[in-house]
This record gives sequence, C-alpha cells and structure tokens, in this order.
Amino acid sequence: MTLIMAEIIGVWFVALLLGVPLFASMGLAAFAFVWLTGIPAGIVPQRIAQAANSFPLLAAPLFILMGNIMNSAGVTDRIFGFATACVGWLRGGLCHANILASVIFAGMSGSAVADAGGVGTLEIKAMRDEGYDPETAAAITAASATIGPIIPPSLPMVIYGVSADVSIGGLFLAGVIPGLLMAGALMAMVTALARRRNLPRHPFPGLKDLWLAYKRAHWALMTPVILFGGMTAGIFTPTEAAGVATVYALILGLFVYRDFALRDLPDLIVQTVETTGVVLALVMTASAFAWCLSISRIPQTVGPMIVDLAGNPLVFLLAVNVLLLIVGCFMEAMAAMLILIPILVPAAAQFGIDPVQFGLIFVLNLMIGTITPPVGVVLFVTAKVANITFEAMSRAIVPWLAPLLAVLVAITLWPPLTTWLPKLIMGR
Repeated sequence: MTLIMAEIIGVWFVALLLGVPLFASMGLAAFAFVWLTGIPAGIVPQRIAQAANSFPLLAAPLFILMGNIMNSAGVTDRIFGFATACVGWLRGGLCHANILASVIFAGMSGSAVADAGGVGTLEIKAMRDEGYDPETAAAITAASATIGPIIPPSLPMVIYGVSADVSIGGLFLAGVIPGLLMAGALMAMVTALARRRNLPRHPFPGLKDLWLAYKRAHWALMTPVILFGGMTAGIFTPTEAAGVATVYALILGLFVYRDFALRDLPDLIVQTVETTGVVLALVMTASAFAWCLSISRIPQTVGPMIVDLAGNPLVFLLAVNVLLLIVGCFMEAMAAMLILIPILVPAAAQFGIDPVQFGLIFVLNLMIGTITPPVGVVLFVTAKVANITFEAMSRAIVPWLAPLLAVLVAITLWPPLTTWLPKLIMGR
C-alpha cells in the first residue's frame, strides 16, 4: 500500500509539473489510487460529492458575496474615514488608520485579498497623496491585510473547520485576541518608524468631527457587532451568520447608503460563483485525495513518526511553524491547508494540543505566507494596487513580517491566547 501511495503522489507531482491545475491533479491522483488498488472508480465521484454536501461549507460563498457587496456599496471609504478620524492625529497617522481600517474590515470580509484589493486601494492612494513612498504604503497595507482571515468571520477558518472537523464557532472566537495582537504589534512598529522618519500626522479632528465620522460609518461598523454578537449569543450559527451578513450588506448598499444598485448584483454574483468554484473544486478533490491517504494509512503512519521525532508538543509546534512558513512561500494557502490537514492534525491530536489553538497556528502561518515571495497572493494584489514592481514589494514587506511572527510565537507558546475566549463563551 505504501508503494501504491508513493506512485499516486508521483502522479500528483507529475501533473503539477505539467501545469495541470491543483484540483485536477488531486482528482487524477485519487483516480490513480482506486485504479491501482482495484477499488471501484465510482467511489471518487461519491467522495467529491460528499465533500460538497456540507452545511458549514455554505458559509464560504455567502461570506464571499458579502465581501463583494461591501466593496461595492460605499462601505470601505466610510470605514477608512472613521479610522483616520480616530487615529490620524498620531504620528504616522495614516499608517495607524490603515491598520485600524483592516481590523474593522476584517469583521466583515474575512479575506486578506478582499482587504488588500478593497480598502487597500483607498489606503494606498491616501498615503501616497500625503507623501508616503509607495513601498511603505503597500507594505503596511499588505501586512495589515493578513488580519482579515484571523478576526471573524474568516473563510480560511471555515475551510479548516470543515476539513479538520473542528468547531467553526470556536475558531472564530479564538481569532479575536490574536487578530487584535497583530494590529497592536503592527501599530507599535509604526510608532517606532514614525519617530525615526518623522512621519506626518493630521490635527486632532475634535469630538464633533469624530462623531460625524462615526455617524457616517455607523451602519457599516455594526456589521461585525451583529455577526459576533449573534454567534456568541447563540442566535445563529457561523453558517447562518454568513446569510445574515449578506442580507445586511444588501440592505446597507440598496437602502441605507444607496451606493449600490440591483443591476450591479448579477456581476457580483458571477464574481462570487467564480471564486466559490475555485474554493469548492479544491475542497472536493482534496477530500477525495485525503480519503486515499486515509485508506493507505499515511496519516496513521506519518503521525506517529512525527510524534517520535518531535518528542514533545512544543518541539512539534515549532517544527510545524517552520514547515508551514516554508510551504506558504511556495503554495497558495487554501491548497496547502487541504493537503497538510490530514497529516498534521492527527499528529497534533496525539500530543494533546487543543484543536482550536492548532487551527489558529495553522491559519496564521499560511496567512503570513500570503505576504511572502515568491507566491504571496496578497503581495501580487498590493503591488498591482500600489503600481510598484513585485520585487520592490517583496523587499518592502520584510521588516513588517517581524511583528506578525512575534504574534505567531506568542500563540504557539501560550495557548490561552487562543483558547481562553472560546472556553469563556462556549464553555468548551
């Protein structure tokens, strides 16, 4: 069986080298497995269909649609305006506003790419207009965009929860403190940079202007309150929260801000279907591939080997961090997650590591990977928005990795940073 598994992994790698899309290469590997083992080929389509038949997975297209509507409904400029009014008077104010806006937007979109391409467009333009060099503006925007999938709602956490059979509500709650720590660490670095470079700041707007900025953004700012409050109060599940958020986004765009028209909805639905199609194709074929791994007892074999080599939970977690950071440099986050979950999650369970803590470590590692070359998708998006070369973007982001890595080390060494809030609210 081990030899057969080596052969199908070879099929998978050859398909990737030939330029076959990742989801198709995993599907081919699954068919190769059943052919070599004599299992009826019909089991692969059944596994693929079974993976799609998941209630929690319904949250994915709904959160994607909500983010698309928010980006088109005049929400981003209101958020950035409010963030600027709150912290723009600090030295390097627009840098701080950039980070605060990402925290607020994270409670709506749950996507690093949506943050970088949505509110990031406004942030980079405002910073360049105020004299910031484009590399600094782009680097701060990219670094703060990684907060998006950590603070709930979060598309990567939905995918992780479905794939690893971990409570999505628990993962959402666990992301709040690390997300705020990421924002705090980035703002601390901005403070040090602002003093060294004597960065500009706005005059304090006064309480009246601050109130006006809040009123202008009030209904947008209520989105994370409604989502988080509803989930923690048990009014709706994370999946149902995605539906509530989508309807709320439509109401904001159509009736409150009126920056969105029904004629725009078909295009947004098409964009959502395209994005969802890619996500679902990966999830479904990865499920079939993971079934092949399970049948061949690869996780059951590799897991104990990893446990024996690591020796204790801390060494294991440090090794996982190094592995995921390296993988994140070369592989898209969703694909890496779907491939590595069946192997690493059972090993973590053998060490008694809290599955929610491990989920946050997993997701944060791969989100940092989105801003590391050569395959950092957020770097590509931000470089395009800032109109700078990818090489310049890659050099500029390096110092901003330090505060994010510091938070990663903190949640690795001190589990309560991720487990305290879920235990407090859910009693898990």
